[in-house]
Amino acid sequence: MKCALRSEQEQDALFMTVNTQYLDSKVTQTALGSMFNTWKPMWVVLLEDGIEFYKRKSDNSPKGMIPLKGSTINSPCQDFGKRMFVFKLTAAKQQDHFFQASYLEERDAWVRDIKKAIQCIDGGQRFARKSTRKSIRLPETINLSALYLSMKDPEKGIKELKLEKDKKVFNHCFTGTAVIDWLVSSNSIRNRKEGLMLASSLLNEGYLQPAGDTSKAAAEGLSDTPFLDLSDAYYYFPDSGFFCEGNSSDDDVVLKEEFRGMIVKQGCLLKQGHRRKNWKVRKFVLREDPAYLHYYDPAGGEDPLGAIHLRGCVVTAVEDMPDSKKYDVENNLFEIITASEVHYYLQAASSAERTEWIKAIQSVARTGK
Repeated sequence: MKCALRSEQEQDALFMTVNTQYLDSKVTQTALGSMFNTWKPMWVVLLEDGIEFYKRKSDNSPKGMIPLKGSTINSPCQDFGKRMFVFKLTAAKQQDHFFQASYLEERDAWVRDIKKAIQCIDGGQRFARKSTRKSIRLPETINLSALYLSMKDPEKGIKELKLEKDKKVFNHCFTGTAVIDWLVSSNSIRNRKEGLMLASSLLNEGYLQPAGDTSKAAAEGLSDTPFLDLSDAYYYFPDSGFFCEGNSSDDDVVLKEEFRGMIVKQGCLLKQGHRRKNWKVRKFVLREDPAYLHYYDPAGGEDPLGAIHLRGCVVTAVEDMPDSKKYDVENNLFEIITASEVHYYLQAASSAERTEWIKAIQSVARTGK
């Protein structure tokens, strides 16, 4: 999540497209200057007791503010069929505010923090989101997202390994020491102490995940630092296809064969139900070797709602289908026909996104088992 400093206290902020809508039917001018049912990009800042809107990140005064006391939040919000990653905040005066994030994880992080802020207000507590930049004092020039991509580079990044500990095998992971070694060798830091702070930042912001009891205990605050520069503390990238084999006393799960493939693409699509033929937003995760496309409830839950075995499947773009006008899903459709002749109809948010999904699925179907 992007952050911005607007006072001595650090606040959460990012650009979102925002729609502020009153529940009554008349067209009303809002505090943001936007008209009923229109969307505009805004710089949104989460405070202790409210949410402020800025036209630009550099503005000193907000265009409007939503008090959080008495508010409720709903996610995912499907009031806008063709807009993905939307959530709705209903203020105490029954005014609806709609927010659209850029991707699923960003939306979920905002929903989580807003819920926490509302709970703190209701309980008479002070809301303070843990801030890596403020507590660790990282330089503003450090771009965690860009650093994460460099760490994942197949040639120059951190090597993912199969590591064994306590009769368990951790796949697609690496040690804490390997992370610090890489940060030093890439000149991202001056010494290992700085590396420990930067790695803790990556961990706190979700770019790294702990694997195993040692690293999880530190991440939960049972050590001096959330990240450990140790050879027996294991970590992994959140989209790496990590899995653990063996009897485990912690939250690591022995995954089925179909989950062991490397994740090659993930995102949200509309999917048609097989029985009721209605359309719902689902989070899809595409894996290769073995070739599977799992879909999940985007509101949460680790277990998939279903799986599509892609080996030998056929995937094609679809221009039209029955009842498409009824559900307002006329564009960017595509179909997957499995080897057992089961048909799945999906819709992407754009033509370019549909093409990306079709190419990715075709590639996995040819090479995956």
